[in-house]
Amino acid sequence: MAADDEVLRAVEGSLDRPSAARVYDYFIGGDHNYAIDRAFGDKVRARLPLIPDSAVACRQFLGRAVRYASKSGIRQYVDIGSGLPTAGNVHEVADEARPEGDTSVVYIDNEPIALAHSQLLLADTADPDRHHAIAGDLLEPVDLWQRVEETGVIDLDEPIALVINAVLHFIKDEQQPQPALDFYRDQLAPGSVLIMCQLTDENPADDEERRALDDLKAYYETTTNPGQYRSREEFGKFYGDFELVEPGLVYAPEWHPDEHALFAEAPSKSRILAAVGRKP
Repeated sequence: MAADDEVLRAVEGSLDRPSAARVYDYFIGGDHNYAIDRAFGDKVRARLPLIPDSAVACRQFLGRAVRYASKSGIRQYVDIGSGLPTAGNVHEVADEARPEGDTSVVYIDNEPIALAHSQLLLADTADPDRHHAIAGDLLEPVDLWQRVEETGVIDLDEPIALVINAVLHFIKDEQQPQPALDFYRDQLAPGSVLIMCQLTDENPADDEERRALDDLKAYYETTTNPGQYRSREEFGKFYGDFELVEPGLVYAPEWHPDEHALFAEAPSKSRILAAVGRKP
């Protein structure tokens, strides 16, 4: 089946409810979203006006973290839950940071529409010898890691930047994300880094923000991707014994900020926790 046909079939099978991936794409200015997603996104924006900017802050953190990893010598990236392609994809940022063209990226998603769009993007913009998009589920780590190895573009004995960006807040504790994260950390070679962010409802500014965050969680229960908030302590456990790169676990706008970082004056308003951990 042609990739265009796969996209069409994926779209037709996923329009009964908003998709968190497509809503995120809408928030950060992408064009891989539909009326049902935009209507949901507008509902969220009306209740929590800063949430679209929080999505952008999450994407900005990803770009800064990839540039950091690239400049520190890492040339391999595994992006789990990569979502819908938009500006600033991992392979684009990595290649910009390392113009030698020696970086390899595997994108992984369990949503058919995200996978199909990623395959289309790579067909147009990427090097098939270095960049792949495959199906996989973060919560099935053994199968996922085997598929990564089977691509042939990742050397598991060399350092890898494992990216799990804007994903964990769509996975509830009852789904057992901790054992999966433990598995991935164990597989990584020394010198690898783990790049993650997570939405939090910790320390709301006031009762109104607390109620709004509760409403946001209730809204997402009606989508294809319900999830949960986590505290700084709860999120930090996902890094295990990895050494956190300075400045540690912080709000995303505080992690190696540049002149483009949103929420620079009040990072906690982003509601996004983020960190980069390095395997000793």
